[in-house]
Amino acid sequence: MSGVARRTVVAAAGGAGLAAALTACGGGGGSDKGEAQEGTEGTTLARTGDIPVGGGKVIAAQGMVITQPKAGEFKAFSSKCTHAGCAVSSVKDGVIVCPCHQSHFDVSDGSVKSGPATAPLPPTPIQVVGDAISLG
Repeated sequence: MSGVARRTVVAAAGGAGLAAALTACGGGGGSDKGEAQEGTEGTTLARTGDIPVGGGKVIAAQGMVITQPKAGEFKAFSSKCTHAGCAVSSVKDGVIVCPCHQSHFDVSDGSVKSGPATAPLPPTPIQVVGDAISLG
């Protein structure tokens, strides 16, 4: 076996080991924070206590963001920015923020607070039962 072939084999084995380690770390089930993996109606996406008043939480696995504009009022929107399709990354100070071009959306209705986006985030139906938030 030549030196190049040995390096190729070693690199491939290292890559396979890394992939196995990342797969093991990724886990296949839901987290202990109540986030859903499936996204079917009735599956808990988050707990009300996880969503700060005036803020929210991005549920990346579901492509949505859940907000709490006022105490006890929960809303959900698509997490796909209407400008260039990037995923929004954070919710703070009453706005949902897209990291790609800094579009800001209102937590209460998904409307554009500052562009370059010109269209609001589409709403996503949710339901709150007790402290569980799920698709509606």
